[in-house]
Amino acid sequence: MRDVQLPEYASDMWESFRHLFWRGGRGAGKSRTVASGLVIQSMERHERVLCGREVQKSIKDSVKRLLEDEIDRLGVRAAFDSTETEIRGPNDSLFLFSGVRHNATSIKSIEGVTTFWGEEAQTFSQASLDTIVPTIRAPGSRLIWTYNPDLDTDPIDVMAANPPPNSIVRTINYDANPWFPDVLRVEMEFDRSRDYDKYLHVWEGQYRRNSEARVFKNWRVEAFDSPDTADYRLGADFGFSIDPSCAIRCWIEGRVIYVDHEAWGLGVEIMNLPALFMTIPDAEKFWMTADSSRPETISHLRNHGFPRIAPAIKGARSLEEGVEFLKGYDLVIHPRCTHLTDELTHYSYKTDPLTGQVLGVLEDKNNHCIDALRYAVEGARRALNAKPRAVSISIPRTVTAFNRR
Repeated sequence: MRDVQLPEYASDMWESFRHLFWRGGRGAGKSRTVASGLVIQSMERHERVLCGREVQKSIKDSVKRLLEDEIDRLGVRAAFDSTETEIRGPNDSLFLFSGVRHNATSIKSIEGVTTFWGEEAQTFSQASLDTIVPTIRAPGSRLIWTYNPDLDTDPIDVMAANPPPNSIVRTINYDANPWFPDVLRVEMEFDRSRDYDKYLHVWEGQYRRNSEARVFKNWRVEAFDSPDTADYRLGADFGFSIDPSCAIRCWIEGRVIYVDHEAWGLGVEIMNLPALFMTIPDAEKFWMTADSSRPETISHLRNHGFPRIAPAIKGARSLEEGVEFLKGYDLVIHPRCTHLTDELTHYSYKTDPLTGQVLGVLEDKNNHCIDALRYAVEGARRALNAKPRAVSISIPRTVTAFNRR
């Protein structure tokens, strides 16, 4: 294996520890560094690694792809054998993958785990931590937790605040990554200039403000498979240098709106928008409702691969009505839709600067993907509003008396 460059903080993985907490904002390379370190260590000695998430509905939701990418990047593919569900390597090393919430019994039966890697650990419940920690009990075994902090009440951060013996707790942000990519730097600078609270949470790893001013509390991030039979709805919002251009794909099932894909870009020229939106699978095959303030952009998209794009119908209180429609459903967001997740986290009502009282006025920020989602479901909202409604009419007493004769 050739020489490998890793961030300076990677040296933690070669220390003696029981718990390693790597927490911090986006772009630090924490997950990739753990993957590289575990691959290298599995070539140095026997490792039986259990890679866990709170919820893992299929192997596609695991870190298996990330580990395989690092195996290729390190140039050691010949030393590893990857099947559909596991990775085997030198020294009889083995990588296993599992969700924790729904597999507590099977996890407890796994023997000989030397390392547990909990990815997106901020989502782990206390019950899952209580399952995992005593299960990883082989001599010298260790637990690695990587996550972006959410709330200080999350069980993993409660544990990190008062860590067990022989723990390493480190906050790692983008400035610790020597290879922080330019595409993320553009997004980071955008958030820092437009919404400093969001910048602190997403990029500096500070806790999310769980304020009553938050608009959406009816959503969750969860991996799922998209059905071929879904009636997909797409929406698009346009920007350029200051605001991003973005598109969303979703579908409605009962009282749930599922969002499985997003496209997002800053500084995207109009001629490049079709290519951006084509990153959403089969985007050109379904109706797309777009921001009506840019008719020339809609025309360009219609003539370059999106014949089913149409402008949104705006009017008095269309924003408020669209938001209320979304609040009336459970929103399930696929983990790959990171920008929509960020917006749902931070989208807020305005507050009185003197009293802090929440006002009934929506902030005009953190809403580009949300606008695209509003546009996507606009047809369903209007169809629902157009349905005939029953009307209650009071019968005068005189008429009632007449009918009794």
